[in-house]
Amino acid sequence: MIKVAVCGALGKMGKEVVQTVESCPDTELAAKIDIAGAEFRTIEEAHKSCQIDILVDFTQPKSIFENAKYCLNNGIKIVIGTTGLTDAQIMELNTLSKEKNTGCLIAPNFSTGAVLMMMFARQASKYFDNAEIIELHHNQKKDAPSGTAIKTAAMMAEVKEDFTNGNCPETETIKGARGGNSYSNIHIHSVRMPGYIASQEVIFGSSGQIMTIRHDSMDRKCYMQGVMLAIKHIYENNDFIYGLDNIM
Repeated sequence: MIKVAVCGALGKMGKEVVQTVESCPDTELAAKIDIAGAEFRTIEEAHKSCQIDILVDFTQPKSIFENAKYCLNNGIKIVIGTTGLTDAQIMELNTLSKEKNTGCLIAPNFSTGAVLMMMFARQASKYFDNAEIIELHHNQKKDAPSGTAIKTAAMMAEVKEDFTNGNCPETETIKGARGGNSYSNIHIHSVRMPGYIASQEVIFGSSGQIMTIRHDSMDRKCYMQGVMLAIKHIYENNDFIYGLDNIM
């Protein structure tokens, strides 16, 4: 039986993870952790009282890095769904995971459909020289662009060095109108609007054609299949994984 603690257990994603862990025959809910007043307020408190094999973290960008370091330094495997980690922080967690021989899986998106979208975008990048990303989320999401958009751009950049082929010199009359310029000059546009959960479009263009790859999350339950894939993989392995696409 895999003993799973959930950090951010009172949040919208945390509640879904708690319910999923409790209903799975292979997992047992070891602890609910949340600063808002769950069973435990901190990981340290839970660790002193419970056996924890894996901690699933859906908290805030400002806390995730320290949460992850505590887990890895104390032999707790961690599955991270919180976005906002910098490239430097991800590299540090990679190093720490290997030093401590403790598994760590970071997934910018746990929806299997969204991960397939990212994989399809990488494949399409071989055949298009121009591409941009539009990501749309609810207006309570604090980081922009989304981790999914950043990971998508990074995967596309593995295939091609520049996605602005033939573009004319540009002048923004309103700063930010062209979005953020990311890997391989892929422009990312972030929309924050009530009514959305999480959506993303990857738009490819070439002479005479446009292709759009889009994924929409309608309900947070769509992430749970990916969360359980991550839990079961990291329970059996001590590797460092960035992106659910690496275990699908």
